[in-house]
Amino acid sequence: MNVSECQTLAQISAVRHGFFGRQGGVSHGIFSSLNCGYGSGDDPELVRENRTRVGKHLGVDHAHVLSVYQIHSPEAVVATETWAHGAQPKADAMATSVPGLALSILTADCAPILFADAEAKVIGAAHAGWKGALGGVVESAVGTMERLGARRERIVATVGPCITQPSYEVGDEFRTRFVDARAANAKYFAPGQRAQHWQFDLPGYVRARLSAMGLKSVGAIDRCTYAESDAYFSFRRTTHRGESDYGRNLSAIVLTS
Repeated sequence: MNVSECQTLAQISAVRHGFFGRQGGVSHGIFSSLNCGYGSGDDPELVRENRTRVGKHLGVDHAHVLSVYQIHSPEAVVATETWAHGAQPKADAMATSVPGLALSILTADCAPILFADAEAKVIGAAHAGWKGALGGVVESAVGTMERLGARRERIVATVGPCITQPSYEVGDEFRTRFVDARAANAKYFAPGQRAQHWQFDLPGYVRARLSAMGLKSVGAIDRCTYAESDAYFSFRRTTHRGESDYGRNLSAIVLTS
């Protein structure tokens, strides 16, 4: 199984986590092999088995691997119990203080973020695409954790594998959204190879939003979902190849006690 861990999160004894790639599952073809997204066109039974394998790695039943219905928003929810597939709340961030509930984020180029306050025993997870990151999903995730007793100066956060600047070409209108929101955001855009195009640093932007909140530490798994086709699913790579669908990478964190 292809799974990356953050050393800082791994040192918290009451937490298990993982940024899972595409290896180690049972799906076939373009979904090969650890596709964890029910929203794809993959066989749901294969997705269920893949999520079962993720749960086993984290020490929980697959039904305790919770995902939200991601809508590229700043919305965040508190998880207090399991919810059934098909009944997920619409949001892009979660927090909990309940042991045994694995908060999971599905991505295929967007940035997954996992959070933990070891003292308060509160964890969080967020899905940060460009729209959610610009809209404040990072701040919503931290704020929701704080409502459960976490304190931002104790929170450890890690940004998982996502599309990186060399692979993320955008147009002028995209850059304008960020610069209009804050002029200093211009530094996250490098000139592209084509006129009126730019290379956007999504992980750098997300890390900066996290750092601005005064967290205890902000780390990153420096892997590119677009460039590493054998290791990760990528929506943009699928689009460029003209493929019909794509799998989803899963990142998750759980309190063990």
